[in-house]
Amino acid sequence: MGSRTAAVIRHVAFEDLGIFREVLAARGYAVRYLEAGVDDLAGPLASADLAVVLGGPIGVYETERYPFLVTELRALERRLAAGRPTLGICLGAQLIAAALGARVYPGGKKEIGWAPVALTAAGRASPLAALEGRPVLHWHGDTFDLPRAAQLLAGTDVYAHQAFSLGNGILALQFHAEADARRIEQWLIGHTCELSHAGIDVAALRRASRTQGEGLRAAGTRLLSDWLDGLR
Repeated sequence: MGSRTAAVIRHVAFEDLGIFREVLAARGYAVRYLEAGVDDLAGPLASADLAVVLGGPIGVYETERYPFLVTELRALERRLAAGRPTLGICLGAQLIAAALGARVYPGGKKEIGWAPVALTAAGRASPLAALEGRPVLHWHGDTFDLPRAAQLLAGTDVYAHQAFSLGNGILALQFHAEADARRIEQWLIGHTCELSHAGIDVAALRRASRTQGEGLRAAGTRLLSDWLDGLR
């Protein structure tokens, strides 16, 4: 099998591909991380067989604070317009929504912790079927409107728009199906200010991660594998 390329935009060091890295390696993808705000994104996003846009603790709309977001959005717009396979996670999902013309905005409430998503009928017929009844890691306070022509796949009571697809090649996940719970301590350290401000019980979140981690590893692996199978 010839090597395929995966360009992965990373916004903060510890929010990486997690368990998804193993799936991509097994499928023959050569992974290249692109550091947002540092590396050139346009060329790699245009040429890569697959693009993955990861999470981060900033808002899509914070372009004055983080001007690189404008460049990132433009590169993403071009890739999506070309119909190239693209996966977005958390901030990455919000960036895909914005690049498709939808509004992204503060939701007014933090959703942090382990909980399942409710799948729509389309979600149950999609690779997200792997998550049926399975708690996933939520870590966000922003939300987005559903892009035009996108198919809603999942929601929660807190935020109705948790995942969407556009054709077979564009998938956006507001939650973290890629998180490697064995490395949750990096998240707890890196997001300590956010956790404190949100009043999150860090010890309880750590315990839940230990309990739910292996189940998510299996479900997340199946989700990504099934989605890659559907790419033409």
